[in-house]
Amino acid sequence: MYQVLISINLTNSIFYMMRFLLLSSLLFINFSISAGIIFSQDEHFKTVSSSTVLKDTLFRNYEFPQVDIIGTSPGLINRVPGSAVLITLNQLKMTNPVNGNEVFRKVSGINAVDEEGIGLRTNIGIRGLDPDRSRTVLMLEDGVPVSLAPYGEPEMYYTPAMDRMNGIEILKGSGSILFGPQTIGGVVNYLTADPPGVQSTSFKIRGGENGFFTGQMSYGNTFGNVGAMINYLHKQADNLGTLNFSVNDITGKMKFELGEKSMLGLKLSFYDETSNSTYIGLTQNMYDSGEYYEIIAPYDKLNIKRYSASITHDYNISNSVLLRTTAFGYTTVRNWLRQDFSRTRVSNPVAVFGDTSAAGGAIYMRNSTGNRDRQFEVGGIEPRIYSKYSIGKTLNELEGGLRFLFERANEQRINGKKANAESGDLTEDEVRTGYAYTAFVQNRTYLSDKFSVTPGLRLESFMYEREINRLNSRDTLITAENKIFSVIPGIGLNYDINNRYTFFAGIHRGFAPPRIKDAITNGGEALELDAELSWNSELGMRINIADGLDVELTGYLLNFSNQIIPISESSGGNGTGLVNGGETRHIGLETGVTVDLGKLFKSKYNFIISSAGTFSSSEYSADRFITSGSETVNINGNKLPYAPDFMLANSFEIISPFGLSVLLSAKYTGQQFTNELNTVEPSANGETGLMPSFTIYDVTGRYRLSSLNTTFYLSVKNFTNERYIASRRPQGIKTGLPAILTAGFDWNF
Repeated sequence: MYQVLISINLTNSIFYMMRFLLLSSLLFINFSISAGIIFSQDEHFKTVSSSTVLKDTLFRNYEFPQVDIIGTSPGLINRVPGSAVLITLNQLKMTNPVNGNEVFRKVSGINAVDEEGIGLRTNIGIRGLDPDRSRTVLMLEDGVPVSLAPYGEPEMYYTPAMDRMNGIEILKGSGSILFGPQTIGGVVNYLTADPPGVQSTSFKIRGGENGFFTGQMSYGNTFGNVGAMINYLHKQADNLGTLNFSVNDITGKMKFELGEKSMLGLKLSFYDETSNSTYIGLTQNMYDSGEYYEIIAPYDKLNIKRYSASITHDYNISNSVLLRTTAFGYTTVRNWLRQDFSRTRVSNPVAVFGDTSAAGGAIYMRNSTGNRDRQFEVGGIEPRIYSKYSIGKTLNELEGGLRFLFERANEQRINGKKANAESGDLTEDEVRTGYAYTAFVQNRTYLSDKFSVTPGLRLESFMYEREINRLNSRDTLITAENKIFSVIPGIGLNYDINNRYTFFAGIHRGFAPPRIKDAITNGGEALELDAELSWNSELGMRINIADGLDVELTGYLLNFSNQIIPISESSGGNGTGLVNGGETRHIGLETGVTVDLGKLFKSKYNFIISSAGTFSSSEYSADRFITSGSETVNINGNKLPYAPDFMLANSFEIISPFGLSVLLSAKYTGQQFTNELNTVEPSANGETGLMPSFTIYDVTGRYRLSSLNTTFYLSVKNFTNERYIASRRPQGIKTGLPAILTAGFDWNF
């Protein structure tokens, strides 16, 4: 019988709360003074407080100029030619997530894999695709890419914090060809808060066990034709599982109405993380013996700093034509100290973990380190045009555009002679550069007021170069380059009956460019690594049978002519990159049902039942031979790694008329193979073997005190204390978080 620990270190929580409130107040005062200086210089920008004008202000259109993939207006999702999900702010508040994976696991078709338990690095795979670093999914924030390098290295070492999001857009159908470069696994677009029409200030505080603390301050207002907001987020924990971390995240937005036809949006953000993230996990013996959480590499330290800026200009050429131009740039510094280790016995190890009697069952920590220091720079500009026009009596909606993107990666490896050395011998030094040119267009033709056809086309051209200046401690100069070009067509059909019954179908070309580091070897040889290509098709329906009863069913088929198989360190490989994996096939059914009994029976209480299920089969669909020991094995018909056949997320929510709400959720993930050979028996080092199924139960309660504009939260995540293997990679077993209780409040004024 499990007893869930619910004690909270009140002294630490109070200290963190006071420190956060002090820092937030200083930021708030500084921003208010700055805003007062900026906006009081001209009569045109003075703040108005008349109740009549205030009422008008509340109902003005304050939509921030940025690229959405679905849109937030009611009914828009029914026009999407494919499977799409819009997660609202209210749903995020009710979930009260500790990490973003809690949110993604509620979406059918998505496999979210925990790495450190708190979601600092998102690993999601859609429809059986490999979830490692989310490299098969196009990840955006407010329409702008957020991965390290969207073409050459699309890994999510930085992940936007779910705490500061207003919503999430997820697109899995043919409409994804409007975005890129990855079109194989869908698009995820994080949506942040926009400047409000009237003054708004909020504080959010949450504390928990093991020094877990989250604090957030947000302020926004509109002064005449200028709107502004700033958000500051701080997160930290002392020992959450094996993780200690500190994150500071600042985002600011400003909107300028330049006239009746023109609007400008500016966004700036800064992210700073320090954590003891590590690749090393438990051996099988350590996990079996109950060593649930063990800090194996205490000196491992990851520092990430990210600066980003984007500016978007909207120009209404006419009532039916909009030109939206976005320029963006960001730089990410990712310096990672990782202590060296060995799976075989070494002399004078710093520490030894695991079973020394089993081959590969022990971890010998060395008194040396490898610093993987990397910096990424990305910049781009993308004009998009939106137009409504008619040919005869046929209405059309066109969206198209161009994009130029530049990216550069600077990578060094510095070997230290002590376990915690941040300096030492420079052994590797290289620069990887890429230039991408893109054109895309999609046209929705309404053949009737209910039926539309949406063909689209995307052209991708990517030129890349790898320059190696130092390799294996020797100065050298090796330069090689290559380029790829791909035509990405797609078409979607939509039949919408009164926004209650919508049927859709679509097919599009899936495309993802090869990572630069993998396509050109250390010796300067261009491997002619093919782009990842597939044909993705789906057929589905969205049904709103009555107010309070929604159903969605989607069947899909992904056929890959060449799926890239990652063998990088983060994927549990030997670090040499990727290989052409050959043909694979993904077939499945996604289901979603939401029943609001309060709406159906006109009750003052809302009883909302939701269920999202995924039934799938992802396997190698052509002959491919792998040498295992002394045998050569044909893996044709084998399951793909980290692609469970069945996932289910159920939730039950009670919303009372007096402000109290309770959400109970259960998320089941089926068993998964972890290598191409579909090995069942676990290896001694824990890196391969069948991953058993697991279920996570969460409960969240909230109480809204309207008189104070305050909402209080109490959550227990994994309240049954389920002990499970979240992943067997990169280098051993990663375990899911145990039961954790958090409590906090949101205060808005």
